[in-house]
Amino acid sequence: MNHPLASLVGPLRYVCQRDFAMLATVKSLRPVLERALAGASGVDARALDHLRAALPDVDHAMPERRKAALRRVVAGLKVSGVELPAELHGVTMEGAVPARPRSTQGAPVGAGGTTPPGYVPPWKSAEPLPTSRPRPDAPRGPASPGAAAPARGSSVDGPMPRMSPDGPRGRQAGMDSDLLSARPPRMAPTTRPPQSNVAAPQPATGRQGAPSSRAKPGPRQAALDTGPEAVPGAKTRKEKAQRKKKRAVAAEASRSEAKLLSIAPRTGPLSSPLKTLGKRLGPRLVSALDKKGLRRMGDILFMLPRCYEDRRQLRTIAELEPGERGVTVGIVKVADFVAGRQGRRMFRAVVGDRSGSIAATYFNAGPWLKSRFTVGKRIVLSGEVRATMTGREMPHPEIEPAEDLESTTSVHFNRIVPVYPGFERGEQRSFRELTSRVGEQYAHELDDPLPADLRRRLDLMGLPDALRFIHFPPGDADLEALDAHQSPAHRRLAFDELFFLQLGMALKRQGVKAEVGISFDVSEPRLAKARNALPFQLTGAQARVVEELCWDMARPEPMNRLVQGDVGSGKTAVAMVSALIALQDGYQVAVMAPTEILAEQHERNFRKVMEPLGYRVGLVSAAGTAKAKRQVREAVARGEIHLAVGTHALLQADVSFERLGLAVIDEQHRFGVLQRHTLMSKGPKPDVLVMTATPIPRTLAMTLYGDLDLSVIDQLPPGRTPIQTRVFNDKQRALVYESVGAQLAKGHQAYVVYPLVEESEKLDLEDATRGVEKLRKVFPDAKVGLLHGRMKAEEKDSVMEDFREKRLHLLVCTTVVEVGVDVPNASVMVVESAERFGLSQLHQLRGRVGRGAAASFCHLVAGSARSWESAERLTVMEQSSDGFVIAEKDLEIRGPGEFLGTRQSGLPELAVANLARDGDLLSMAQSEARRILEKDPDMKAKENQGLVKALEERWEGRLALARVG
Repeated sequence: MNHPLASLVGPLRYVCQRDFAMLATVKSLRPVLERALAGASGVDARALDHLRAALPDVDHAMPERRKAALRRVVAGLKVSGVELPAELHGVTMEGAVPARPRSTQGAPVGAGGTTPPGYVPPWKSAEPLPTSRPRPDAPRGPASPGAAAPARGSSVDGPMPRMSPDGPRGRQAGMDSDLLSARPPRMAPTTRPPQSNVAAPQPATGRQGAPSSRAKPGPRQAALDTGPEAVPGAKTRKEKAQRKKKRAVAAEASRSEAKLLSIAPRTGPLSSPLKTLGKRLGPRLVSALDKKGLRRMGDILFMLPRCYEDRRQLRTIAELEPGERGVTVGIVKVADFVAGRQGRRMFRAVVGDRSGSIAATYFNAGPWLKSRFTVGKRIVLSGEVRATMTGREMPHPEIEPAEDLESTTSVHFNRIVPVYPGFERGEQRSFRELTSRVGEQYAHELDDPLPADLRRRLDLMGLPDALRFIHFPPGDADLEALDAHQSPAHRRLAFDELFFLQLGMALKRQGVKAEVGISFDVSEPRLAKARNALPFQLTGAQARVVEELCWDMARPEPMNRLVQGDVGSGKTAVAMVSALIALQDGYQVAVMAPTEILAEQHERNFRKVMEPLGYRVGLVSAAGTAKAKRQVREAVARGEIHLAVGTHALLQADVSFERLGLAVIDEQHRFGVLQRHTLMSKGPKPDVLVMTATPIPRTLAMTLYGDLDLSVIDQLPPGRTPIQTRVFNDKQRALVYESVGAQLAKGHQAYVVYPLVEESEKLDLEDATRGVEKLRKVFPDAKVGLLHGRMKAEEKDSVMEDFREKRLHLLVCTTVVEVGVDVPNASVMVVESAERFGLSQLHQLRGRVGRGAAASFCHLVAGSARSWESAERLTVMEQSSDGFVIAEKDLEIRGPGEFLGTRQSGLPELAVANLARDGDLLSMAQSEARRILEKDPDMKAKENQGLVKALEERWEGRLALARVG
């Protein structure tokens, strides 16, 4: 696992399994490849060329292009000497597509100076036909039977469009003769006969319009030939629709499988398919299993119950309480489709026992349902009980026959019974039986990956016992703990997930620490000079974080530190001190911000501090004349600009640094992994400081940034007055305007934020364009300006400059001011349609005021139609101004999945653990993972081999997709 490219094996193994079955569900592979390339020192140059050639297409929209690129990556890993699992060896060989003839440009030279016959580089042989239009000067006659499309980049094609000849694919043309030497030369494909009845057949065209012909696939290629798929014009609408449906089904299946893959073992008896169980499964159950991706024994064991029903003693119908979930047994009295509200048809069945009756109702029900409610049949009903005008009912209850109600050995009655997600049409019973059988035969085969002493020390159940407990709890189990997933068995599995997540993060962190970086001089004279350059005294929290940064910067390995601070806590001052340390050592500094407004503000602030010391600060922007932009870029490349501030423009290929030593990334959550690593790659292992004003709960910080060192600025600068926050409804807007008018009369300024730029036909919300006209009428003596993201950069700069210089009194805007805007004279923030904003956004917007000595106000104007979540958010904003408290509440309200943006970071989806609930387990998991790595950094000890195997098999490389700094 110490090979620089070993981190790619896991993701490739996952995405390439079962002939790329997971391809539709895996996104953002390019950042992973970028990361591997950035740290691939000492790797065979041919292997790196493979990876660079594949880089543009690993996230391509066309599946065939992605597959070709992934095969290319696997080939590169093989050349590099990484140990590949057997299934990836298969991808390399089986993924080959019959070659197309190629010109001799860049081909290997054989004996006598000739090119070997049939030579085609492997990267070309695996690509589909390109789809661009023909050139005007390309020949248009029909192709001869032996003709083939010229290879891209050859002398026939001319230069590739949108790619310089010396780009990654151009450089690739003459490589890999060693890899190809093992392959026999291939013959050129013959022409595919025309598929339509036209008088003069039109040949398919290559990338530059040259005629091409396609071969009838041989037996080995049959399953891989793209056929009409590679030529967009050849696909019928029906084929496109079928292909789209196929992709959607595959994506849905993989989403269902995601929670299983995190912990289900991939080898051993539990990896055997269900068909080897020796039990015939019904077609409806098989269909439900396929939809959820349950194909192996281990999948069944790790498909955990959603909730539990207490069937130790069933209630009579009269004993069922409205508002609670209940289980009862009765006989079907009446069952038929009836007219519902607004003329819609619904299914209604009346079930009764000696104590009374209850209705089972289904909306949008199919005809299959009537056969389940045979009149006179005894059934079990379970679901939520509701009281209606016509009596009690269960909407959409789960039902099953009550055949073995009296049996003491039944898995369905006289015990606590599991209820599984996604089996709502009566398959609960058959899946329960399947789970019972698999558990009896295979649970004992499960290897427990956690070391015995760790389990003993933390008092954790063994994995086989935990799974048996979860599926079929003992009669004395705590039902509430089971339903809350807080039983000892659930906590064991939750710890399992969190432990392996933290172990993977710790390994990634350890890998970064092993790299050789820059050791900066942080002696007291230099540090004092950096501190004294600031026009103010650092707070205690800022001074503490500066010490932590200096400790990192003095060490020989690259710094990777996240500085987290509330809005207005002074993160920029900390960045200035670290930048001055790097500048005094002769290195350049890059500061990247997410918006032009924030970048310009940083450029002004850094220039005030740096230029008196002789350091030149420049703004790298996408705005301005071509000449001005070129001059700035050239000055950065020559080292004449010591500190470059910019937005995404810093990432462009034409921006280079002479000696980049420190990269500062502000509001890091606004940038993707690839963007951060692109900036890092512009210097020889520069130190990296990422900053965020979006508070992250401790548990999420440990999960998302487990491989980063974390510093927290938990103290605001002196002189800041607390911001008074109040929620108003639509009818109280006059009170809001009265407060704004009072502040304007005192000479202060105000923001009014709208959710939309213009009026929307779909959303009945206030918008900034109409709002600015209304506010000009409400405040006729005030100068009112408009700012939004659709304006040109020059217009935005002009508006912000006018507001900063007090030429504008009231700024109507959208969330473009959410991040970093600093106008100390502004004392009022009004947010319209506040119920539409998240807690983090509202907190950031509130942080635009309260930056001066005057009392400040935040007025949240919300519509009367509020959901529970939005009402809760507004209450939190009113009660607290602490960003960390707000972040914890946000996590409670939304849950960890939505808080994270779910799949955005490649972070494995947790099946059992809940970050909002299991903070104590996460802390234990992190400390245990780091304890193990301190004792055995290379994971070579015999007792840790089970951990290594579990880490590789269970997570299948998805830890390599997790967000890194």
